[in-house]
Amino acid sequence: MSGVRMIRRHAAAFGRFAGLGSGVTLAASAALVLLSQWIPWMAANALTTVASTVVATELHARVSFSHGRPGLAGHLKSAATMALGWLVTSAAVGTLAALRPGTGLVLQQTVYLSATALVGIGRYLVLRLAVFAERAPLPRTDGEVRSRAAYDAAA
Repeated sequence: MSGVRMIRRHAAAFGRFAGLGSGVTLAASAALVLLSQWIPWMAANALTTVASTVVATELHARVSFSHGRPGLAGHLKSAATMALGWLVTSAAVGTLAALRPGTGLVLQQTVYLSATALVGIGRYLVLRLAVFAERAPLPRTDGEVRSRAAYDAAA
């Protein structure tokens, strides 16, 4: 595969990843607002976080990375990247609060959104390279090349 073609393919996957992730985040935000009318905010936040992580994992596996169903292991690994991202964004905003107490909302949001963007890029890389990595073709015993999925299905 040529370098330009590979860059285009990965750029398209990243675009799908960002678009789907943003859409799921907006939907989760709306669900959080609605749920928090009936149950405590912390419970609503926990429910929407879990639900949006499951939905995003399914969408990223199937649409962003054309991987198929992610399975339990894929969901758990994706959830781990979400948890790590939450820690990073929380640490960024917490560090700002410690270093510059009383900062305004604009600076807080700038730090939060910057950290979120970096987390998103890191999350894309981890999901793309480790969790939903492309399967390399495996040689068949008769000299033909077979995809990893075909190999697994035959085994």
